[in-house]
Formats: sequence, structure tokens, C-alpha cells
Amino acid sequence: MDYRELDRRAVEASRAVVATVTVDQLELPTPCAAWNLRELLVHLIDQHRGFAAAARGNGADLSAWRGAELGDDPVAAYDRAADEVLAAFAEVDDLDRMFELPEFGQPFPAKYAIGFHFIDYVVHAWDVARTVGIPHGIDEDLAVAAWPIADRVPTELRPGQEKRAFERALPAVADAAPMDRLLARLGRNPAWAP
Repeated sequence: MDYRELDRRAVEASRAVVATVTVDQLELPTPCAAWNLRELLVHLIDQHRGFAAAARGNGADLSAWRGAELGDDPVAAYDRAADEVLAAFAEVDDLDRMFELPEFGQPFPAKYAIGFHFIDYVVHAWDVARTVGIPHGIDEDLAVAAWPIADRVPTELRPGQEKRAFERALPAVADAAPMDRLLARLGRNPAWAP
């Protein structure tokens, strides 16, 4: 499957949420228990840059995946990284070409790698929105499209893996909305509040 359009929509939704962030909110806790909002934004920028590098054949270079600086304008830093990954994904002409993804421990075909990026931004748009107290802007069809990927996310660490991509799954409420079901599958409490 070609996830690029879904990914673009998820990135744009995340961009709209990040656009509301103010510098005085950067120390707020997030649903990602290990990170405050500043650290989450750095992660998001690093992932955009890393996936862009992978799309352009440079994903094995770990420096592409680390070291983002928010600077004086975190929103502008995020926008630059979002532009970079969307442009890089648009340039991919073979969805079977392998992307080097060091954090995943092995290369993956572009069609899967872009799906990994997509699910990350569906969930992290919600994380940022919940942190700053605004609607997440993720359309229900994006949550539905992300489910098959989420359902394959390992719940245990693989040999040599230091941390999980997402937390262990939480029980989902019966008849939960697609986004709430997705969040629970990826270890998020849909009722989380700062």
C-alpha cells in the first residue's frame, strides 16, 4: 500500500497542532511519559529528518536521526522538518526500495517505512494536542487506516532493542471510537489529561 497521502494528511494535522504550541508550554508533561513537550517535539523533528534521510538513501547515518534543535521558534523548526520529509517521500519512485531505519534494527521497504512514519504522526498529533488542550485534528479515516499497522506493533522488546516504539497495549473500551481504539492499542490512555 502507498501510505504517502495518508502520511501527508497526518503530518499536516500534526503541523496544525504544533502551530499552536507556545514556548511557555514546552515543559508540560505529555502522554509519552518519558518526554515533556520539548522532548516530544525534538523526537518528532528527529524522526522527520531521519525518515527523510532514509528516503534519500542516507538512513544509516545516525546523525540524521538525532540532534534536532528547537531554537527560538519551535514551530518553524517543526515546519522545516515536516516539509523535508514530505518532499523526500514524494521523490520515492519505488515503494519496494529499502529504507535504512537504524531504530528498527533492520531495513524495510519504503511502503512499510512510510507506514511506520504515518502511524507515528497520527498518534503524536494526538499527544501534542492533548498536551496543549486542543482537538487533535486527525480524521477518523486516518485512525482506521493506521489500525492494521498498530495491530502489528510488537508488544515485547526484540533482542538488542533498547525501548519499544510504543507502550504496551491497554484494554480498549467496548465500542471505542477508532482513534481511542488505536491509542489504547499503542499504550495510550484516551482519557489522558495533563
